[in-house]
Amino acid sequence: MKEKIFEYAYKKYGTSPEYLWAKYPDTAVLRNSGTRKWYAVVMRIGADKLGLEGGDEKDIIDVKCDPLMIGSLRLTAGILPGYHMNKKYWITILLDGTVPYDKIFALMDMSYKLSCNK
Repeated sequence: MKEKIFEYAYKKYGTSPEYLWAKYPDTAVLRNSGTRKWYAVVMRIGADKLGLEGGDEKDIIDVKCDPLMIGSLRLTAGILPGYHMNKKYWITILLDGTVPYDKIFALMDMSYKLSCNK
């Protein structure tokens, strides 16, 4: 699923993943090319760190979100509070097929718009 997300980001916004931390080679940032602000972070994280059962690792994407929508979005299966981000403005989406691509892409679009200058 990560490859489809990166492909979408490149086609829609001309952005490519940036791997900023040698210690975390599976963590990629998608950055608004105009403002240099992050609009998505794609990573692999332990289920327990997300508040989920099991010890396996999960592929996730964190995206910025309109705070007025976060409460209702978090009622959706596969959408969680933003991992390692400000939970007032970010959500985590599981990349396990629970959330369909069209919804992920729509949330990425919102996040990108929120990363633009006002």
